Amino acid sequence: MPTAPRPTAPAPAPLPPAAPSLTERRKAETQLEIARTAAALFAERGSAVTADDIARSAGVALRTFYRYFRTKEDAVAPLLAVGVRQWLADLRRMAVAAEADGRPVRDVLERAARQALTPSDEQAAEALRWTRGLLRVMRDDPALRSVWHRVHHDSEEALIPVLAGLTDGGPAEVRLAAAAANTAMRVAVETWAAEEEEHVAAEEAALDPAELVVRGMRALTAGLSGLDRRRTPAPRA
Repeated sequence: MPTAPRPTAPAPAPLPPAAPSLTERRKAETQLEIARTAAALFAERGSAVTADDIARSAGVALRTFYRYFRTKEDAVAPLLAVGVRQWLADLRRMAVAAEADGRPVRDVLERAARQALTPSDEQAAEALRWTRGLLRVMRDDPALRSVWHRVHHDSEEALIPVLAGLTDGGPAEVRLAAAAANTAMRVAVETWAAEEEEHVAAEEAALDPAELVVRGMRALTAGLSGLDRRRTPAPRA
């Protein structure tokens, strides 16, 4: 005898991601401290810096250094990645705030990029100065350049799902938007680092990286109409 269909139970809500353990937090803090030390040493001494120099300055054993990093150049990656994570966090936060007034994704993207390159405190300003110093050393150090480009590749990949949740563009357009935004950030910082050195030598006003990134982003995303439309939520069944 057929029975009446049972009501479908609602799918359980996804569990929030687990908070990092104390061990994981300490590991991340140690990595970042070593990264700050490495960046400062590279900026000061150039490629002559050794892994032993970084370890001793950071107050860790050389074997501890190699537990975290494969090479001396890899040690700067966590510091460079901090800015990327902050940029993505700002983008998500601004997108939520802008949803009510229907502000286009293009505007939110520009605002988040501008904020990412406008230091809010001395620690952020110092990180930007270290990045500038690293970029100058990178010109003659292929291994450091490789780390810089790897961090930006990871940044572009992380940006794709964020933009996919915001814009009404298709998959190809979302990838193009992520590539354009990421390239604008990279070129802005690289241009600022190179030009700032020349301006200071000539006692002129240095370029503003926040202005450079907005100009670059507008130029590279001009043909991406999906950034002018917010993603339309799928209708509920």
